[in-house]
Amino acid sequence: MAQTESKQELTNVEQTPTEQKQTPVATPSQRFTNLVISEFGAATANPIQLSDKQKRLIQGYFIIIDRLLKDAESKRLAKNESNTNHQYDNTIPYDWQHVNMSDLALDAVHAARMGLDMQEEAHLYPIPFANKKKGCYDIAFMEGYAGKQYKAVKYALVPPKAVTIEVVYSSDRFKAIKKSRTNPYDTYEFEITQPFDRGEIVGGFGYIEYNDPYQNELVILTLNDIKKRAQKGSAEFWGTEMTGKKVQIWENGNKTWSNAEGWLDEMVRKTIVREVYSKKHIPIDPAKLDDDFQYFKEREVVYAQAEIDEEAAENGNTTPIDIHQSAPHELPPAPIEQPMSAPAEPQPVAQEQTDFTTAPSEAYEVPDF
Repeated sequence: MAQTESKQELTNVEQTPTEQKQTPVATPSQRFTNLVISEFGAATANPIQLSDKQKRLIQGYFIIIDRLLKDAESKRLAKNESNTNHQYDNTIPYDWQHVNMSDLALDAVHAARMGLDMQEEAHLYPIPFANKKKGCYDIAFMEGYAGKQYKAVKYALVPPKAVTIEVVYSSDRFKAIKKSRTNPYDTYEFEITQPFDRGEIVGGFGYIEYNDPYQNELVILTLNDIKKRAQKGSAEFWGTEMTGKKVQIWENGNKTWSNAEGWLDEMVRKTIVREVYSKKHIPIDPAKLDDDFQYFKEREVVYAQAEIDEEAAENGNTTPIDIHQSAPHELPPAPIEQPMSAPAEPQPVAQEQTDFTTAPSEAYEVPDF
């Protein structure tokens, strides 16, 4: 295979009549990038040329995914050890030997050509999903709110000059001034009266400014608008109060349910960003759409279904929802552990891949969801 040849090339040493020249040893992230290029060419039957910047982005993907796999493997081992019935153990290790490199290579090249940076906060997240048919993991690329913001501007019909995002609290003074017969364009007035004690969140807004002020748009989200989005999210991030859900925790060796405080302020701001930078408010220019954009649009559907299937397999009919009634409130029983079955003879793609066992030397942090 091309992969084997590539590996051999890295170990060859050039000989000269007078001295032996040593080929620089490629870092794990460089070897990953070479493998991605090789896999992409094999899958599309077209060799590709990437710029240095795009190659650096792919090296960054390796750095973040490598950390993700190590963290997930630690959790897998701990969970297997805590299972009372080990037939429910997850037997597929989180390592490079069990990653679907064919799909990952396609995603990585398209993401890099779009300019999405996994090492930038909230640009791009790798999410592993168990591929039971292949006995490995698919690494989905999920765009964060900053990634959607970047794409919206890049492909915008008219790129905005500036965008203001604000969360509004009960002590703030906010006045929306919408376009009307007496107002030539959208604008607003906003004042933070008590910066260190702003009260409860009541909503938020985004203001999109253009060189032509008559195109300016004020986007307003009420607290009810935000709650509708929160109820589709995780209580771990949104909190129990916004979602009506609880989270599972371990207490004295047993699973139980607990209220979650969440990160409401941050999640509300991200929600406003996602809404403001949607194509509903910043229209896309069809002439700018390229193959990479179309590819990711199609992959979003696949990722969304994989996320639904994963959640259903792990938490089907087990997530408690608070219902106000006369009966006393009790914590629901811990859910029955569902098995994550693997095929009898798994065939991980990595059997034909470069062995990525050396931890990368680059310093980095995993993005915060």
